[in-house]
Order: sequence, then structure tokens, then C-alpha cells
Amino acid sequence: MARRPTIIDVARVAGVSKATVARVVSGQAVPVRDTTRQRVLRAVQELGYERNAIAGSLRTDQTFMVALCIPDITNPFWPVVARGVQDTIEREGYATVTVNSDWNAIREQNYLRMVRRNRFDGLIINPMAADDEALCELGVPVVILGSGDNYPDLDSVGSDTESGAQAALDHLLALGHRRIALIAGRSQRRQQFARYESYRAFHKRHNLPLDPSLVIECDFSDTAGLTAMERLLRHPDPPTAVFAANDVLAIGALKAAQALHWRVPDDISIIGMDDIYSAATTSPALTTIAKPKYDIGVKAANLLLMRLKEAQSPPQHVLLPCTLMRRASTSAIRPANPTT
Repeated sequence: MARRPTIIDVARVAGVSKATVARVVSGQAVPVRDTTRQRVLRAVQELGYERNAIAGSLRTDQTFMVALCIPDITNPFWPVVARGVQDTIEREGYATVTVNSDWNAIREQNYLRMVRRNRFDGLIINPMAADDEALCELGVPVVILGSGDNYPDLDSVGSDTESGAQAALDHLLALGHRRIALIAGRSQRRQQFARYESYRAFHKRHNLPLDPSLVIECDFSDTAGLTAMERLLRHPDPPTAVFAANDVLAIGALKAAQALHWRVPDDISIIGMDDIYSAATTSPALTTIAKPKYDIGVKAANLLLMRLKEAQSPPQHVLLPCTLMRRASTSAIRPANPTT
């Protein structure tokens, strides 16, 4: 196997000192004459030299690697967030290592040890169990993906899901729906079910009766959404519309309605949340609340980059707005006994 070229080889070909080569390839701010820099870069290209990042990190205490810990890589929401992080972080010379906690506290803890052991420069995480204190003790900048309610000492970026949920329910209300069901996903971190508080507040705000039998609590999966919808459609007094806590649940609900020969939206309207890619490709296309997935990743990366430069500035907690995407799965309520 051919020997890898070293910094000494580059210095010999360029006719400069090893220290000069090191300054050029590491991007140090120490001035180097342009003609000298060009000689070094030509030698680097000619020899195929690659800087030893590990050795460099021992000198500078920087690895130029950040970790991104997401909870469920199979959920189409998270790859778009990851892409926003990666696109942004790479432009600044950092590499992103993405890991999947799978909502497992032990696996998450192992990844946190990996961040410390491998000297990562920073971490972006949607935490499952790690609290504010544990993440601060890592000794590196950390950005939370989410509201950051329980992480006062750390930067956070998420979407304004409260306003998004109200927009979804108000959309159904404007279409004439009053008997609206909720398929509420089971939160892995909190006691309550996703969107339930928004659903309860909506009914109180509009002085609508809340029927507990129209709230189905389940896991976040299309199978769970399908099962939940089957229960709702077999209800003695079924709803005219359904709000699902995310698009995966909503797509499962859509499958159930079609399997039971309910027409969407003629017989029942369905709205989801997230605006994953498949939401626009279902038949009918799914009305949903779009979260700014890519922008969340971009903002999280920028917060981390800022923190790497300004360690002492106060933490920021950012909520990006959601958008109602009107598609074909919702429509005005049909009269129970239409007149001719």
C-alpha cells in the first residue's frame, strides 16, 4: 500500500517550512504571503495530501464535528430537519454525525457519552430523557430541537405547534364542523398527549361541548392512526371531522376511512400536522399544518454556530410559525338530510 503523504512531504515540494504548511492547511489567521500560499496549495494537490484532523484537534481542541441526535429516523419529519442542519453546518467546515435514539433513554445516554468521549464540538438534540443539567454537563454547546420549555439554560428551536393546532381546528370550524375528533399521539417525554391541551382550549374558546369519547390516545404510527379511526367511525354518533396529531396518524386514519367505505372529505374531513412529503401524495391529498422542518434544522445549526463563537450570550428560545396547507381531505360539512 502506498505511503500517505505527510506535511513534511508538502513542505519539501513547496520549499517552505513545516510550520508554514500547517498554517496554510489549517486556515490559521497568521499571515502567509499569497505566492507562498499558492505554492503550498499546489503541492497539496500534487501529492494528494489530506490534513490529519485528529492530530489537529489535539492541538486546537476542535474536531469540527457536531452530533445530531434525532428520536425516530423512520418518521419522515426528521430527515428534512437533519438536511437543514447538515447543509448549514457543512458550509462552515463542520461535519455532522447523525444518530437515532429511537426514543430509548439508554441509547440516548450512550450517545451523550459518545459526544463527550469523541470530543464533538457541539450537539443538536431532540431529547428523550436527558434533562437540562445533564446536557449542560457535557461541556459543549447544545441546541434543543423543540420548544425548550424544560431547558432554560440551552438554546432551542421548534415550531409554534400551539398556534398550528388552533389553525387546524379553526379551519374545521370555519367549514361548519362542530363534532371534531382528536387522534392524540402519545408523547414519549411528557405526561399529556400531543395536541390535547390545544384541543381542549379550542372547545373552551368556542364554547363547544367536549366529548371525551372522541379523543383517541395512541402511539405515533400509521397503524395506530388506522385503529383509532376505526373506533371513531364505529362510534354511535361519529364525528364529522378528525384532527390527527401528525401526518403519520392522519394517513392511517385516511386508510381506515377508505377501507370502511367512508368518502373523504364528503363523509368525513381529516387534517394532520407536519406536512411530510407523503401528505401531498395521498388520495385525496391531505390538508395539514406545515411545520418549517428544513428551517428548524437551519436555525438550530446557526444557533450552534453562534454558540461556538459567543459562549456567554444568553440562550435563545425560538418558535417558528406553522402554515395551514389546504388540500382535498377537508371540506364544508354536508347536511345530514340534504333537501332536494
